[in-house]
Amino acid sequence: MARADFYLIDKPRFRADPLLLVCELVRRAFAAEQPTLVLARSIGQAEELDAKLWEFDEAAFIPHQIAGDEDDAVTAVLIVPPGTGTADRPLVINLRDECAPGLFERVLEVVPADEAQRAGSRERWKTYKQAGFELRKFDM
Repeated sequence: MARADFYLIDKPRFRADPLLLVCELVRRAFAAEQPTLVLARSIGQAEELDAKLWEFDEAAFIPHQIAGDEDDAVTAVLIVPPGTGTADRPLVINLRDECAPGLFERVLEVVPADEAQRAGSRERWKTYKQAGFELRKFDM
């Protein structure tokens, strides 16, 4: 059964920099040897996350890149800007307003702290529930 985990940003350090939470989730996925797609909202967000993953944890090298070349198939973590096509992977971290497309076993939804930005996450919750996903929520 597919699973959708919603991570609600709450702690001050994640409120100040939501991409830190994304880096934490990516690090966990890589440690668990889960090939991962990160669906970025924009090319700007993809570039920001790419840079942050390099400096996030000096003790942990996380192989990653922005999707779109021949190395995609062998890179553990792909950051996918809108409009870039990629092969499906078992784990997806979704930063977009719409549900993650494609086939996957698990999706991690990062939900902003700002109430105005949470409406889309409620719709995604309903959509995943209707699709038969197992749902979980975590306050981060």
